Amino acid sequence: MPRARRPKLGQHFLVSPGYRHRIIQALPLEPDDLVIEIGPGRGAMTELLAERVRHVVAIELDAALASGLKERLHAQGRVEIIQGDILSADLAALCRERQAENCFVYGNLPYYITSPIIHHLMDSASWIRGMALLVQREVAERLTAGPGSREYGYLSLLAQLHCEGRIALRVPPGAFSPPPKVHSALVEFKMRPKFPHWSPRERARFLDFAKVCFAHKRKNLLNNLAGQFGREAVQRALTACGISPSTRAEQMTTEQLAQLHWHLW
Repeated sequence: MPRARRPKLGQHFLVSPGYRHRIIQALPLEPDDLVIEIGPGRGAMTELLAERVRHVVAIELDAALASGLKERLHAQGRVEIIQGDILSADLAALCRERQAENCFVYGNLPYYITSPIIHHLMDSASWIRGMALLVQREVAERLTAGPGSREYGYLSLLAQLHCEGRIALRVPPGAFSPPPKVHSALVEFKMRPKFPHWSPRERARFLDFAKVCFAHKRKNLLNNLAGQFGREAVQRALTACGISPSTRAEQMTTEQLAQLHWHLW
């Protein structure tokens, strides 16, 4: 008897019919949507997505899985399989080539590469109508955390700079094959940029600044920023913004950090 194909790249396939149904029902899809699916794997969600929208572009890194999906779904006119890396995908080009103003992104993200994928998606946020990402529960909590909470950090700020996120569904390990050692959660994102007038360069500068602010969570803003901007300059900026020198980055809203950045840059 042939051995079952082992998943590569940290893949955990969604095999529970019940959770597939609950996820598809939770997605705020529209009939005319172009959906970009990240990592379709064996296509557990691909056909369900195609039943709800105009067109699905499924991007799969694993060549064998992509080939299998192309063979199985070649007659499905609403599904297009691309063998490639989502981190190299140009979402703007994908939308333009399919005559779509924007897209909806769905993905069951491999745990080890979740953060780079989220960064890449946020770089194309203006082309995304909405997203729903299945991620490790701890990452979901960080993505949706607010200032003052233990989970709040750079990833929270990155998400909130572009959108509003909420945990729509929690998914147990048993819904996947092989079962991961952690719980998962589906995070729904509504794209609502906080600073729509910012240029890509301004956004990149602010995110670099935020990385420094959150670099050492046990340190306050003054100590984290002093090495780059000088202690006196940071003290003046904090005073101008009405922020105590003992304040830590995780206590600050995106707007407050943006104000501090403006005073220092």
